Amino acid sequence: MTRTVDTTQTPPPVQAAYGYCETVTARQARNFAYGIRLLPAGKRQAMSALYAFSRRVDDIGDGSLAPDAKRRRLEATRDVLDRIRRGAVDEDDTDPVAVALADAARRFPLPLEGLDELIDGVLMDVRGRTYETWDDLKVYCRCVAGAIGRLSLGVFGTAPGARDAERAPEYADTLGLALQLTNILRDLREDAANGRSYLPAEELAKFGCSDGFRGATPPPGADFAGLVHHEVRRARALFAQGYRLLPLLDRRSGACVAAMAGIYRRLLDRIERDPGAVLRGRVSLPGREKAYVAVRGLSGLDARTVARRTEGTRP
Repeated sequence: MTRTVDTTQTPPPVQAAYGYCETVTARQARNFAYGIRLLPAGKRQAMSALYAFSRRVDDIGDGSLAPDAKRRRLEATRDVLDRIRRGAVDEDDTDPVAVALADAARRFPLPLEGLDELIDGVLMDVRGRTYETWDDLKVYCRCVAGAIGRLSLGVFGTAPGARDAERAPEYADTLGLALQLTNILRDLREDAANGRSYLPAEELAKFGCSDGFRGATPPPGADFAGLVHHEVRRARALFAQGYRLLPLLDRRSGACVAAMAGIYRRLLDRIERDPGAVLRGRVSLPGREKAYVAVRGLSGLDARTVARRTEGTRP
């Protein structure tokens, strides 16, 4: 159920901690910030705390430390999470992200084990894990994105009287997979330059792309466009399933999700139109287009469009 949070009684140190997390979100959440801004204050603060903690985990994985040092930093971050779970973080703690997340966990039913899953997923990156099949890759995507969807649902809650509310975590998880697969396509060349390969090895082989992506053109003889279109179709199916979450949320939470997912869906459209663009540079949307998607989400236009597209497709 949706809950209203009174932020007027928040102690000043906790307000300051939330302010820090909101600054991190505004500066670094290039796509998510547009949706988070649409939430009422209490939910916006909680989502910013979740983002700031997740950003910390991601930055460790993407940083320049040696693998052993990254593993130690990630386990130290897990220790912070354990302290939050035990209620051992108070407003006087010197870590603002921990202070904000601890307060958010007291205000909302956050499944904090999802952040353990995120750390597990980033550890997969640190170990250089690759994926043979889509089922293998799904495990990783559920750790780094599906879990965040389920955590976000803890902040959003479900609208009173929502049908199929018990399936909301499933839909949130699936929408996270859709976003992550879009990320993987967008960052294909950047990840390759960093020695990372996410797309399933059996699918790379099927489309003649097993040699990887080290330049601005596909490997000789590869059906690169076929590979990208195959993954786009998979992502679209995940979006269609995940968008069933929208009618289960209150208006502003639904607007937040519609804005965040809508930006990624438009990225997917661009990638589909020009698959080679992901090898030439990072595909992105201009700020004015992101703002337009956010406005559509707040007006309910995207939710209504999705409802029409998915009507009658329930399994």
